[in-house]
Amino acid sequence: MRDDRRSSARILIVDDQEANVRLLESMLRRAGGYTNLTSTTNSAEVFSLYAEVAPDLILLDLHMPDPDGFAVMERLKSLIPATTYLPIVVVTADITAEAKQRALLAGAKDFLTKPFDQTEVLLRIGNLLETRFLHLQLYETAERRLRHMRALHEIDAAIIGSTDPRVLLSVFLERAAVELQVDAAAILLYNRQAQTLDCAARHGFRTAALQHTHLRLGEGYAGRAASERRLVSNPSIAVDPGEFRRAPLLAAEGFAAYYSVPLITKGTITGVLEIFHRARLVPDAEWLEFLDGLAGGLAIAIENAALFDDLQRSHSQLALAYDTTLEGWCRTLDLRDGETEGHTRRVTETCLRLARALGMTGEDLGHLRRGALLHDIGKMAVPDRILLKPGPLTDEEQEVMHRHAMTAFDLLSPIAYLRPALDVPYCHHEKWDGTGYPRGLAGEQIPLAARIFAVADVWDALRSDRPYRHAWTDEQAGAYIAEQSGKHFDPRVVRTFLDLIVRAA
Repeated sequence: MRDDRRSSARILIVDDQEANVRLLESMLRRAGGYTNLTSTTNSAEVFSLYAEVAPDLILLDLHMPDPDGFAVMERLKSLIPATTYLPIVVVTADITAEAKQRALLAGAKDFLTKPFDQTEVLLRIGNLLETRFLHLQLYETAERRLRHMRALHEIDAAIIGSTDPRVLLSVFLERAAVELQVDAAAILLYNRQAQTLDCAARHGFRTAALQHTHLRLGEGYAGRAASERRLVSNPSIAVDPGEFRRAPLLAAEGFAAYYSVPLITKGTITGVLEIFHRARLVPDAEWLEFLDGLAGGLAIAIENAALFDDLQRSHSQLALAYDTTLEGWCRTLDLRDGETEGHTRRVTETCLRLARALGMTGEDLGHLRRGALLHDIGKMAVPDRILLKPGPLTDEEQEVMHRHAMTAFDLLSPIAYLRPALDVPYCHHEKWDGTGYPRGLAGEQIPLAARIFAVADVWDALRSDRPYRHAWTDEQAGAYIAEQSGKHFDPRVVRTFLDLIVRAA
């Protein structure tokens, strides 16, 4: 056994005979080199001493006044964790098979018979302590690896749950510093356009060190790690600052050790993970393996975040292209229908103001906007002789005109992007009292977007010149909207509209 292990080993000696206690102490101190000894002749004190001393080995006499050694071992079972290997060595002159079997069942790991043989005592205790320390080492290694696995899982969960690269990198650095037991860490991302490693996130720094870092590949420790695609370190910065001589802020940080590892996905450099510590750092193979695992997971996360960002950008560009096309369609429809210039644009703006006042938010506003732009798309199928007829329509012509709502549904429903916007083109001619078309919906059966649009559309139409009448005044149009509350229009929408649009005008 190594001397440091021997001197740190905590041994508890329990024997009701003072002479036996002193003899064992003498053997262990003088011949064995054990210095951390605790003794008692009162077996009732064992349990409090166990909690106080946390022994690595117990020497326990069997035949003592109540409680005897058997009773002590039975009670210790409830105190010693199941995952803990604590050797109890029975000290006894009773070498009968019955005594040995009973002691083993109670929890004893070995026996020392009286009178003591010094060589036997030291060898048995040394062997059992070696087993104890090996068990502790294995258990600590397993616990550390389990903790590392949990850390990687939690980091993965945080990464999956966040689409913000800043949050992702911040969470990663905090957990990495804790699990690696280091003072600071930084992430440099590779900028392909500038061909530089730029500082993207830092944790644990006292100064602005690295905040404005822009390294070329091969420049500095991090640049070398990226260009050579390997771990680069300086474990003795205080003795030899190396590349850090040119970084006065890093010198002020008081770092003693440094490690950097490249971030690589699919053979491509995405950045570098830098690790800093203000004390001596002597990493073992497991620490380096964990660092490599962290770097691999981070590289994948950075790539996924970049892909997500590209996808969002593409989606935004596609949505903009869609909306620009829709605006072109609506201008064409206005011109064909003989609407006044800007009718659809004005109605759309009024709809959005009214919808916000009624509590509509987020994507619903976007769907409403697109639905308003396309509200008369179905009129593309209405012949000019009917659509542009200056006088009243016959019953047959009215029936053809009414079909434009169903035509809008047929045109737009196959387009997934526009399907959520169908409520307005399909339902804006429904009426609150159920007398509208195409389905005769009533009340809240009519989608809210369509109820909002109906009020805004009639308001703008009444205030615009038509071939068959002059534009109404705001007062006349407002009075008509109010009069149609509960008939054509949703009363709640009308109240909000009158307060927001008419009375504020």
